[in-house]
Amino acid sequence: MRRAVHFLAILAVTLTSFLISAPAGHAKSLVTVLRYDASRAQEFRTYIDQAAAVWNSSVRNVRLEPGTPAHFVVYADNGWPRTLPTSLGRGTIYMGRQATAEGHNPLRIATHEIGHILGLPDRRTGLCTDLMSGASAGTSCTNPNPNAAEKAQVERNFTGGTPQITFNTLHVDR
Repeated sequence: MRRAVHFLAILAVTLTSFLISAPAGHAKSLVTVLRYDASRAQEFRTYIDQAAAVWNSSVRNVRLEPGTPAHFVVYADNGWPRTLPTSLGRGTIYMGRQATAEGHNPLRIATHEIGHILGLPDRRTGLCTDLMSGASAGTSCTNPNPNAAEKAQVERNFTGGTPQITFNTLHVDR
C-alpha cells in the first residue's frame, strides 16, 4: 500500500512538472500573462483597464495586466477603432474617437478590440450578445461581455488552438 501511495505521489509530481513546462502548442496549466500599455490611450485608459478586467473575469488561462514591456499597446486617435494583431496576444489597438462620437459604448469597444488581440475575428451578427459583432449591434448596445462561444475560443487559442483571426491585418469594425 505504501509503495502504491509513493508511486502515485511521484507520478503526480512528474505530471505536474510536465504540465507546467509543456512546450508551446501543447496543453498547459499555466496562465498566459499579457501585459498592455495604455499610457497613450488618453481618455480611454480607464476603459482599457475595465475591459482587461472583463476578460480576466471571463477566461481562466489568460490574464491581462498593465505593464511594460507590453505585449500590446493602446493609442487614442480621431479615426474609427481598429486593431492590428501581429500574433496571438500581441499587437496595437487604436481607440478611435469617431465611434464614441457616433454614440458607441467605449467599454464595449475596448473589450471588443482586446478580443482581436486574443485571437477573435469580427462577426457582424448584429446581436448585442455577441461582443465580436461590434458596431453592427448598434449604438444602443452597451454589453461589454464576451459570450460563451467567444470565451471558449479564447481558451482554445491559448492552449494550442488555431486563432480564427488573420494576423498582420488591420481589423476595422466599420
